[in-house]
Amino acid sequence: MDLPRPVRLFDCAPAPNPRRVTIFMSEKGINLPVEQVDIMAGAQFGAHRERVGVHHLPALELEDGRFLTESTAICRYLEALWPEPNLMGEDPLEAAEIEMWSRRVEFGLLLSAAAVLRHGNPKMAVMEDQVPAWAEANRPRVLAGLDRLDARLGVSAYIAGERYTMADITALVAVDFLRAARVAVPERLVRLLAWRRELAARRALAA
Repeated sequence: MDLPRPVRLFDCAPAPNPRRVTIFMSEKGINLPVEQVDIMAGAQFGAHRERVGVHHLPALELEDGRFLTESTAICRYLEALWPEPNLMGEDPLEAAEIEMWSRRVEFGLLLSAAAVLRHGNPKMAVMEDQVPAWAEANRPRVLAGLDRLDARLGVSAYIAGERYTMADITALVAVDFLRAARVAVPERLVRLLAWRRELAARRALAA
């Protein structure tokens, strides 16, 4: 079956979900034309939404004119086209475990970090009807999520097991996003900090 090839990625470099895709592509050596969409200026609600059908980012344009959105969906399609290095599971059980840990990180850390930023930073008022109390309510949730990641890294070398996968990309993006939310990773989380230092040396991440 011939699958339509991707021809362009619509990106927003500072945002965490688009960054998941760009790191994934870099790990696989995938090079595509990239068009940046300025979400702080509301560009996702103009020509981008008219073109794609939704305002979501990232968005992957295919050669047949279709678009894929949602980070995991895009990465799953790219993995089908570029299966190596495998990042989403070499068998059904590993694929399920990687998906499980990615979702745990999304719900247990990334969403709370986003709430702290979007509801706690006055600059984000252009994107959010802010509820400052919601930002404060999510700060302890962020710390709890970091504790869970550190504990997990006491069980396995990487988030979903003994090798680097999409779950690590999701966790990496979530941890790095804390800088924008002005939340520091506590020094006591030595396993999490060591894991982050190890990932910093990866060629794809440096790129």
